[in-house]
Amino acid sequence: MKIASIVGARPQFIKSAPVSKAIAAAGYQEFQIHTGQHYDYGMSKVFFEELEIAEPAINLGIGSGTHAEQTGRMLMGIETAFISQKPEVVLVYGDTNSTLAGALAAAKLNIRLAHVEAGLRSFNRRMPEEHNRVLTDHCSDLLFCPTQAAVDNLSREGIDEGVHLVGDTMYDAVLQFGELALQRSKILQSLKLEPKKYLLTTLHRAYNTDDPGNLNNILTAYQKVEDTIIFPIHPRTKQAIKTAGIAIPRNVHVIDPVGYLDMLVLEKNARLILTDSGGMQKEAYFFRVPCLTLRPETEWIETVESGWNLLVGSEPGRIIDGIYRHDWPDNQPPSFYGDGHASEKIVQLLDQ
Repeated sequence: MKIASIVGARPQFIKSAPVSKAIAAAGYQEFQIHTGQHYDYGMSKVFFEELEIAEPAINLGIGSGTHAEQTGRMLMGIETAFISQKPEVVLVYGDTNSTLAGALAAAKLNIRLAHVEAGLRSFNRRMPEEHNRVLTDHCSDLLFCPTQAAVDNLSREGIDEGVHLVGDTMYDAVLQFGELALQRSKILQSLKLEPKKYLLTTLHRAYNTDDPGNLNNILTAYQKVEDTIIFPIHPRTKQAIKTAGIAIPRNVHVIDPVGYLDMLVLEKNARLILTDSGGMQKEAYFFRVPCLTLRPETEWIETVESGWNLLVGSEPGRIIDGIYRHDWPDNQPPSFYGDGHASEKIVQLLDQ
């Protein structure tokens, strides 16, 4: 069986790594197409090195652009690769423009399409990611869901065939690479951080980066707390803050994007995580670290319902209250995201 995997953004490198290992263990042929949506070292190449996975067979080098421009160029490049390589099945991950482009190319060429992380819904159609995931699900032949809520979402949309509850491949990745991160990472020493004595934040969603008011509100809230806040900054966020002329508070330590292993260590040892990233919400949950989501909604509703995640949006008062909240759960979080073997289940289902 020849499998084409489409990746393009930092979270997809993580989601795909355990699946690629399971594909190789099963003896199947995989060729990976990197769209180049994330393209600098800190957002791309370092992940292939750390996760010890092969460099993509094809790198389209698309880079930045408007949604239409970026998706259109990806679609053209992916279609050309499919015609040349003739895969039997296409794997796409998550909800990026790379995901949608891969899904459309497969659908137009009548290649079987499998969506890893199918069924997620924020129910916010202002998010580009929401359109990407809905359209991809409705193109897919196989839908690999990380949670029961995702299965239920698909059922409400009339999608019942080809739907499989397998668990979350990001949980697989944390289990596979968590110990390695503790052994190799020196990030706490290099930043002179003590465990549970700092906060960790990231911002990259359009909800925040495209709205100077939201960015200003969040950084204003950070200025009013005493904690040191570590901020690995996304290139787009850095440019948005600079363009808006927003000052970075003194207690916010801005650093370049870090690799996966360093990020796992920063997450595990933070007192609190503040993010608009879906992946970091889950990783906070896996590590039993309280999380404030800097959006008004989340696809990962289980983290909220269990009490480990609080939706605060960009309202300074709610952010500050969340930072100083003391009644976080002290129990072991329920296991909503599978048993750590989602990747193997995906490969078994592809085999069938």
